[in-house]
Amino acid sequence: MHSTIDSKVIAELEKDVRYISNMVKQRGREILNHYPITPPQFIALQWLLDSGDLTIGELSKKMYLAFSTTTDLVDRMEKNELIERIRDPKDRRVVRIHLLSKGKDIIDEVIDKRQQYLKDVLNSYSVEEVEILRRSMTQLFEEMKQQEENQKEDKES
Repeated sequence: MHSTIDSKVIAELEKDVRYISNMVKQRGREILNHYPITPPQFIALQWLLDSGDLTIGELSKKMYLAFSTTTDLVDRMEKNELIERIRDPKDRRVVRIHLLSKGKDIIDEVIDKRQQYLKDVLNSYSVEEVEILRRSMTQLFEEMKQQEENQKEDKES
């Protein structure tokens, strides 16, 4: 479905999304101040939780970080017992990063606090308004994901 949307509305929407993203990120950083991890470490832990064990190269790509930067990040997380390196049983040359229970517990606690923050913000919304917002955000995310996949396919062909 294609529609003509006023460019002023698009500009306002982009600004709102940018500001919301910044506020959520800032609140997330405030929450992380109470934990022994940095924001990039939290992002790495989330990728490991969502994707399962990853190589440093795979994690680097997902985080858009240099391989050496990701290696340093993994070293610090391993030292803090958040993750461990495991040799791939099928190919001993491959080392995968595995999320440990301490790392998962931190993610769960931080996400719970972030969700509580969002719940507090949405307190004045009706149940229906929250559901409409959720559906709209999901639709926006799915459209963005589809465009990313299409662009990736176009680059590969």
